[in-house]
Amino acid sequence: MCAHIRAQWAAPGQVKIALACWVVNMDTARYFGDNPPAREEMRLPPEGTAQWDEDLTSRVIGHLAARMNALATALPTTDEHLTITVPLVLT
Repeated sequence: MCAHIRAQWAAPGQVKIALACWVVNMDTARYFGDNPPAREEMRLPPEGTAQWDEDLTSRVIGHLAARMNALATALPTTDEHLTITVPLVLT
């Protein structure tokens, strides 16, 4: 599994977290044959060929939302990410 995550300020005391997940086929036989997946296979478009896994992304962002006390449910972005807003807690 691979993931892309980004964080940015949403408002004072709040951070917006965007997440996209995908699965890359790294079958062992390819490695034994000295033919691992190319970099392009391991990246989301436009740089690569990997496909976004919406179900996996939804499950992962749901776990993050629960543990980080998200302020609302996850929302989709225009670039295949799901976004939550969480309180910023400085310790």
